[in-house]
Order: sequence, then structure tokens, then C-alpha cells
Amino acid sequence: MLLPDRNAVDRLLRHFRDQERTVLSRPCDPSARRRFEDTAYTLCVLMGERTARQAVLAAERYVTAGGDQKSRSAAPVPPLA
Repeated sequence: MLLPDRNAVDRLLRHFRDQERTVLSRPCDPSARRRFEDTAYTLCVLMGERTARQAVLAAERYVTAGGDQKSRSAAPVPPLA
């Protein structure tokens, strides 16, 4: 399995947190919300998770713990037949 660049994940995670603060301070700003959702989607794709919360948790584990496993909470993938 290919793993994402740790620095790219770290940058994206920091960007996500910055945008999260922006959306919380300006909840009625549709462009801020759209950028936040786009970043959340990118984080989901990069980390291979279905929800933004799972992706953020996986990214935090990956950046801080060495990232040798994608996600400890993910179900194992069944082998191909």
C-alpha cells in the first residue's frame, strides 16, 4: 500500500484546522464553508477514510506516531478471491 507524504499530510491537517477556525468564526460565509469541505474531502481521500472526523484522526496518528499503519480503527480488507 502506498502511503502519503508525511509532510503533505501535516500541511493539509494544519490547513484543515485553520479553515475549521474560520468556519467557526464566520458560519454564514458560504465560500469559507466550501473551502473547508473541499479540504475535508481531500483529507478523506488522502487518508482513505469515509468521514472527515475519521480522516483527521488517521492523519493525526500518521503524523505523530510514524504512520506505519493507515488507521487502527479501519476494518481489515478481505483478500481477493
